[in-house]
Amino acid sequence: MINLDIKDTLNFITQSEINSYRDKVKECNNSLYNKTGKGKEFLGWLDLPSRVTKDEFKKITECGNTMADASEIIVVIGIGGSYLGARAVIDGLSGSFANLKAAEKGKPLILYAGQNIGEDYHSDLLKILDDYDYSIIVISKSGTTTEPAIAFRLLKNQLEKKYAKEFVQKRIITITDRSKGALKKLSDAEGYETFVIPDDVGGRYSVLTPVGLLPIVAAGFDISKLVNGAKEMENLCREEQILDENPADLYAAVRNILYNKGKAIEMLAGYTPSMNYFIEWWKQLFGESEGKNGKGIFPAGVNFTTDLHSMGQLIQDGTRDIFETVISVEKVKTELSVPAEDSNLDELNFLAGKSLSEINKMAELGTRKAHVEGGVPNISISIPALDEYSIGCLIYFFEKACAVSGYLLGVNPFDQPGVEKYKKNMFELLGKPGY
Repeated sequence: MINLDIKDTLNFITQSEINSYRDKVKECNNSLYNKTGKGKEFLGWLDLPSRVTKDEFKKITECGNTMADASEIIVVIGIGGSYLGARAVIDGLSGSFANLKAAEKGKPLILYAGQNIGEDYHSDLLKILDDYDYSIIVISKSGTTTEPAIAFRLLKNQLEKKYAKEFVQKRIITITDRSKGALKKLSDAEGYETFVIPDDVGGRYSVLTPVGLLPIVAAGFDISKLVNGAKEMENLCREEQILDENPADLYAAVRNILYNKGKAIEMLAGYTPSMNYFIEWWKQLFGESEGKNGKGIFPAGVNFTTDLHSMGQLIQDGTRDIFETVISVEKVKTELSVPAEDSNLDELNFLAGKSLSEINKMAELGTRKAHVEGGVPNISISIPALDEYSIGCLIYFFEKACAVSGYLLGVNPFDQPGVEKYKKNMFELLGKPGY
């Protein structure tokens, strides 16, 4: 379970202001649960954790494990929510230097493609893959999104040169639309194993569908624990809960109050390096959901203490349009203490015997105190450990909060009309017929 602490915002907002949001938040929840609000056709994520069946778990787990057993490397092809959710979970659970440890543990290395159009990136990837047994999980509802479609062409072409046709078929799993689209058509023609992206779940809310669950299983993690954590948060964040006991609704209300007071940038800060891609997932979730109609809280991310030596200066002394949300992990996986040195030339013997996690925690508390005193409101979110259950809780917490926050802003948190603008210009410049 997660713990939300807003005490370091109460020098900037009042409890009466929070109370004034009760009816607004209740109205947002009514729109969500009664499916009467904007984007009502994309609310399948809302009760998704409690709807995942044992048969679905079984099929996803069996396919993921079969692919893992046959592969030294698995490439996940997708962009945006089609890969960020899975990568956030995999990186968070794998820990540091997972690339080096995967082979030792008999697990495939998970790599990613289609999230950019970098020529050098994909050239380097193809060269590496040429020396390994690898498989592909390609994720696209339409099959025509430019970045993943290019990557799939490249990797499929290489697979077909590397393996016989019957083996290529077994090394590609697609996750796509139930009945239509280019990727669905190709999957049926080639006989690829296929999973469905639900029609009522948008990409950035899709991590608890096969979009996220299949790569997470293939990486060697327990999706039942992940979904159970999300289910626990789903139950806690139901609309019947009053605002103070519903962490997602309270977070949504507080961030909107701060926004209306001129705090237009939210800085999500983590003190655990392996959560870097969780921050990237969060940025996409909130950025794509809220940035519309000239509105939106700008989602930025920092990794402390690293960024305290760069972005920390701006947060401490820059423009006062920032508020900060800090994710803390209470229990580390291992303990490492600072050794004593006879010479003490670095003058760090006062830390001798202290664990790095204790020092890191004091850095966190000291930073929060400095930032609050410097005019930056702080929201604290803590999880017990970096495990499947806790990350599942965190995923659902942010999904629910994002939906409520978007409704409070008065936008549709489930569409992304602005994303199409660059595509139109790009296709026109490239000479695509019809543009």
